[in-house]
Amino acid sequence: MNILPPALQDVIDAFGLLPGVGPRTAERYAYYLIRHSNDSPHKIAAALQGLQIGVGYCKKTFALVPAGQEISDLYSDPRRDKTIVAIVAEPFDIVALEKTGQFHGTYHVLGGLVSPIDGINPDQLHIAELIKRIDEDEVQELILATNASVEGESTALYIQQQIGDRNIEISRLARGLSIGVDLEYADQITLGRALAERRTL
Repeated sequence: MNILPPALQDVIDAFGLLPGVGPRTAERYAYYLIRHSNDSPHKIAAALQGLQIGVGYCKKTFALVPAGQEISDLYSDPRRDKTIVAIVAEPFDIVALEKTGQFHGTYHVLGGLVSPIDGINPDQLHIAELIKRIDEDEVQELILATNASVEGESTALYIQQQIGDRNIEISRLARGLSIGVDLEYADQITLGRALAERRTL
C-alpha cells in the first residue's frame, strides 16, 4: 500500500537524487510545491527542461557557456590575460574566483580531480587539453586552484609532472587561517600550511 500518492513520491525520489539532499529535505521540498499553489512548480519544471538544451561547454576552457556558444567570454574577452591560467576542478569554482574581482587571467576546468578510489584517472580529465593550451597561448603562469585535499594535491602534482621542463611559473593558492579563527580551533593541516606559508612583515 502506498502511503503517499505516486506522483508525490516520484518528486521526492527525484529531489533525493541531488547531492546533499536527504530523505527529509526531499520531502520538505516536495511538500512545499504542493502547499504553494503559485507558479513555482511550473517555473522549476521549465527551468529544468531548459537546462540540458541551454547549457554547453567552452571548447577551449571547458567552462559553462550558453548552448551554441563555442568559446567562453572569460577567454575571448581581450581584457583577459591568456598567458595566466587558473586551473580549477569544476565550472562553479570559476564563479568563486570571479567574485573576488582580483583575477584577470583565464581559466581551465579539469572536470574533476584525480581519484583512483572513485575510478577517476588523469585521462578522464582535461589535462591533455591544458598542455596544448600552454603551448598555443604561450602561457607564462599556471595557478593551481584545486582543493586542499588528497585528490586536489595529487592532481596538482600530476599536472606539474606533465608540464615537464617548460619554462612556466607555477603557483598554488595560499592556504592558511581564515579571518576570525582562533588558533586553538584550527585543524593541524590548516595551521601547518599557515606556518609554512608565513610572510615577512
